[in-house]
Amino acid sequence: MSLPPLPIDTVLPDLCTALAHGTNAVLAAPPGAGKTSKVPLALLDQPWLEGRKILMLEPRRVAARAAAERLAEQLGEPVGQSAGYRIRGESKVSSKTRIEVATEGILTRMLQSDPELPGIGAILFDEVHERSIHTDLGLALCLEVQEALRPDLRLVAMSATLDTAQFARIMGDAPIIESAGRVFPVETVWLDRPWRSPGQARRGMEQQAAGLVRQAIAGTEGDILVFLPGAGEIRRTAAALEGLTTCAVSQLYGALPFAEQRRVLAATDNAQRRIILATAIAETSLTVPGVRVVVDCGFARRARTDPATGMTRLVTVPVSRAEADQRRGRAGRLAPGWCYRMWTKGEEGALPLQPPAEIMETDLAPLALDLAQWGSTSPDDMRFLDPPPEAAFSAARHLLQSIAALDGEGRITDHGRAIAERPLHPRLAHMLIAAQADGLEGEAALLAALLSERDPLGGASGADLLL
Repeated sequence: MSLPPLPIDTVLPDLCTALAHGTNAVLAAPPGAGKTSKVPLALLDQPWLEGRKILMLEPRRVAARAAAERLAEQLGEPVGQSAGYRIRGESKVSSKTRIEVATEGILTRMLQSDPELPGIGAILFDEVHERSIHTDLGLALCLEVQEALRPDLRLVAMSATLDTAQFARIMGDAPIIESAGRVFPVETVWLDRPWRSPGQARRGMEQQAAGLVRQAIAGTEGDILVFLPGAGEIRRTAAALEGLTTCAVSQLYGALPFAEQRRVLAATDNAQRRIILATAIAETSLTVPGVRVVVDCGFARRARTDPATGMTRLVTVPVSRAEADQRRGRAGRLAPGWCYRMWTKGEEGALPLQPPAEIMETDLAPLALDLAQWGSTSPDDMRFLDPPPEAAFSAARHLLQSIAALDGEGRITDHGRAIAERPLHPRLAHMLIAAQADGLEGEAALLAALLSERDPLGGASGADLLL
C-alpha cells in the first residue's frame, strides 16, 4: 500500500541531493507532512547506501512500533521483513531488514558495543525538537564516529519545528531543508477566566477537562483528542466522563498494552464519535486518525533531578508555547478544526517559549557513565547541542566515584563497565551487583524493578518500599 501524496514529497529530491553531495542534513517538517513515513523509503535505493541499513530513532516505544508498521504496510510486507523495530525488551527484525526503527537509547548501546556501526549507512533522528537526553548524546557520539571512523555515515536530524539552526551548526553547517506541511485552519478557543488561582494546586483539573470536552462536543464535529499530563489524570477524566452516551472514550499512554494502543491508533468505520484521552505521546510522533478537535489541559510531565535524593522524578509543569502549538496542529490534519485551551489568552503570554532540553534538568549519572565508557572524561570533548550544567555533571561523577564506577581521574572501572551493561540507573545496577555477593539477587532485582518502573500502588501513598 502506498501513501497518498504528502507535503514532504516536494522536498525529498532536495534531501537526496544533499546527502549525495554531503553527509549531514536537517529536515524541518510539521506534524503530518510525512517525514517519518516517507523519508526512509526515499533513501532506501540511494547509491551511497550500498545495500546497508537505515536506522531511524524515535523518542517513544509506541512511536517506534507504529512507524515500523506504517513502513512495512507501504512495502506490502509484515513487520520484521524489510522494515522492523527494536525497543527495550522487544524486537522484530530479520536478516532482510533494511529499515530498523528503534528508540533512542538503543543507539547508545549499539555505539558502545561497536562504534563503527557495521551494516548501517544512515541514521535518522526523528522528532529532535523534543531534545531528549538520548538524542543529544546519540548525536554527539555519532558526530565523533563520523569524524574518526565513518566519514561515509549519513546523519539526518528531523524536526517538527523550524528552529533548526542549532542542529545545522553542530552538524557542520549542514543544509536545512524545509517542508511547508499541509495544515488546515484551526479555530482556537480560550477560557474566559482562569480555572484556578495563581499558585493553586491542580485539584479539579479532571472535572474542568471533562467540562471542556462536553463544550467541544456541543460546538464541533469529528473525534476529540484531549491532552493530559499522565495516566492518573487520564483515568480520572475518563471517570468524570462516565455516562456520556454519544461518544466512545478511549485512553492512550505509554504503559498501555500495545494491542490497546494499536486499537486507538487504527482508523475506524464506527459512526460513533471518539474522545481520546492522551499524554504527550500523541503530540508529534503519532497519527491519531479522525481527530478534528483538540482539548489541551496545558500541562506536561518532565523529568527533573531531586536535589534531596539525587534521583530523577517526574514533575507536572505548564506546557511551553511550542508544545501548545504542536498540540493545536493535531486538529488541522484532516480538515478545519478546533482547539480548546484550558487557559485564558492572557495566561498564554506567561508560558515559556520552548520546553527545556532534558540534559539541562535531569540526573546526569547515566550520561556521565556513558561518556566514561566511551573514553571521554569531560563533556567538553563532545559536540553537545547544550553542554550539560557543570555542577550537575560534577555531582554525577561524584556519585559514580562513590559506587566505584569511576576512578579518581573520572575513568571507568571494571565495576563501572559491569554497571553499564545493565539497562538501569547506575545506583540500581550497583545494588544488583553488590547483592550477588550475599546471594540476594532476587530481592535486589525486585527492588530495582519497583524503583525503576511505575509505582504499582498508583502513587496514592508514595513510592514506599516498606509497603
